[in-house]
Amino acid sequence: MSGTSSAAAAFRRRFPMLERTVHLSSCSLGARSTDLDQSLGRMAADMTLGGGAWERFSRQVDRARARFARLIGADTERVAVVPNASVGAYQVASTLGRRGRHRIVSSAAEFPSISHVWLAQGRDGTEVVHAPRPGEPVDDGADSTDDPAGDYAALIDERTRLVSVPLVTYAEGRVMPVAEIAAVAHAAGAPVFVDAYQAVGVRPVRVDELGCDFLVAGTMKYLLGLPGLAFLYVRAPGSLGLDPVLTGWFGRVDPFAFDVRLLDFPAAATRFETGTPSVPAAYAANAGFDLVEPLDLAEVRDHVLALTDLAAGSLRERGEHVVLPPRRARGAHVCLFDPEPESLARFLAEHGVSVSPRGRYVRISCHFYNDAGDVAALCAAVSAYRSKHGSCGGVRVHS
Repeated sequence: MSGTSSAAAAFRRRFPMLERTVHLSSCSLGARSTDLDQSLGRMAADMTLGGGAWERFSRQVDRARARFARLIGADTERVAVVPNASVGAYQVASTLGRRGRHRIVSSAAEFPSISHVWLAQGRDGTEVVHAPRPGEPVDDGADSTDDPAGDYAALIDERTRLVSVPLVTYAEGRVMPVAEIAAVAHAAGAPVFVDAYQAVGVRPVRVDELGCDFLVAGTMKYLLGLPGLAFLYVRAPGSLGLDPVLTGWFGRVDPFAFDVRLLDFPAAATRFETGTPSVPAAYAANAGFDLVEPLDLAEVRDHVLALTDLAAGSLRERGEHVVLPPRRARGAHVCLFDPEPESLARFLAEHGVSVSPRGRYVRISCHFYNDAGDVAALCAAVSAYRSKHGSCGGVRVHS
């Protein structure tokens, strides 16, 4: 790849930890920035205001909500602050109503935290069916499929209550054709839920282009914040079948009415909120938005794609076996096969390279702060591991 752009180099300087660590695990946790450190210092200073601190805490939460809405091209009143993606999914599942429909269509590539919420709805007779993982054999032993939209379409019909699609799959880093799937779902009268956790912050994401009814994402990965804060976008928050059962004082029309006998729900997406959110995570979220908002996310995506090309090519030259979707359908990470991915990840960490093992893979994820030197350090460390532990053996390669 060509040299790192001046914008990427300036961005990298906001992360002093990268001077001593190769951080290729943003798909799990973003790198620590000076902006994040300063935000937590501001929170600690605000705590000295006594009761007045809560006003500042609330402003941080409200500001984070508005900035996430702007990032995905949504109105602020359509975004709720939730503690994590699982709670966001539950709030959707519990408020749709059955409407004579008992099927949720998901994917074998869904992150378990989302899929498990859908499965838990089985107590009321809900059936969950899974489209096959793209590029993997389908359940009946037929040939592998590489048509995600078609796989979903085969399962969507008048019985479908909800269609759930990850925008970028957490394992292989495959970008799913959400807009195509949403068109099929809507034609059948079913709303669409999107998990965009592996996409926001590292590529453009616009809810109008996706055509989704719900979208969830959080702050601890490519949005460069901390665990403990996520956002739920709801296209029409006041028109769902049921009110939330999981609720709290921030889910009221006026949270400061303090009326223990009144359970009212606003028309805005704040109806899905519960109790006090994670205040440190809200401060950190705004630090992350300070970093991400000035970026051209199309440039970020192209920078990341160039790095994933470089990483995959360099690893293959060393005899490694990688999964790398084609550019048109690729997220921000490369998957490296290994019989013992946890062992490989520990070795790399000991050699100053942070990656994220999941299932059969070591995930190598890139952000705008990564550069070709990071890829070179990764490849050297993998080669050192192979010298000590031997080849990982023949494994099927997708490209």
